[in-house]
Amino acid sequence: MPSQPRAGYRLVRTAAIALVVSVLSPAPAHADEGQEDHPAGSQIAKHEGTGEMPLTPPELGVGRVDGMDVSSHQGKVDWGHHWRSGKRFAYVKATEGTGYRNPNFTQQYNGSAAVGMIRGSYHFALPNRSDGATQARFFVQNGGGWSRDGKTLPGTLDIEYNPYGGDICYGLNHAAMVGWIRSFSDTYHALTKRWPVIYTSTLWWDRCTGRTGDFTSTNALWVARYAPAVGPMPFKWPFHTIWQYTSSPIDQNVFNGGADRLAALATG
Repeated sequence: MPSQPRAGYRLVRTAAIALVVSVLSPAPAHADEGQEDHPAGSQIAKHEGTGEMPLTPPELGVGRVDGMDVSSHQGKVDWGHHWRSGKRFAYVKATEGTGYRNPNFTQQYNGSAAVGMIRGSYHFALPNRSDGATQARFFVQNGGGWSRDGKTLPGTLDIEYNPYGGDICYGLNHAAMVGWIRSFSDTYHALTKRWPVIYTSTLWWDRCTGRTGDFTSTNALWVARYAPAVGPMPFKWPFHTIWQYTSSPIDQNVFNGGADRLAALATG
């Protein structure tokens, strides 16, 4: 009859098994980099204020389509309610940096399409964590892709104030920031054949790029400004494609054009 293992042996063996299990069972994505879930514009509202947010959708004087954007903060979204309230397109947060995936993405992304909305996904950029190409690949692999099905908008790069404190431009100088954005954009285009929409605020963009770098020939602009008027555009963009004008009671957006132009953006 074999002898019983000694207590010390059992402890070493247990520790070895725990180590193997920890290697084979990676931590949840949201814990990889200590990242939280920051909705689009959360840092813009924090730094630029929301005192003049309009209570009703602003009049543009041209064709328009009303929409919204969500993150995991909204949980399971009642898309039928928002369709009945007039929303016709939606953006859903998919990823942040390279360590966070929205746990509610499937319900939000598929649910918005199921009620008839044209929808897309967005990535919250963390330029001080990894390069633009790496984050673009992570985004595409985790919900940020595009297909020519007529109901999928190109993915969006959400780039705004650093939510983790410190330098609002993530410690990057102007040339480095422009290079990071271009790397993300070029990689996304190489993977999907579409240029990503760029979501930002005029104040952040002009400060952190130093009014250098021209993305107007490739990337549609989604601008955030919580005011009765959209205001000046970021460097070089002559007009906006989408305007996020309020975060109350949810993030609400207006597309700068009619339903036919929104459909054109989806189909490429």
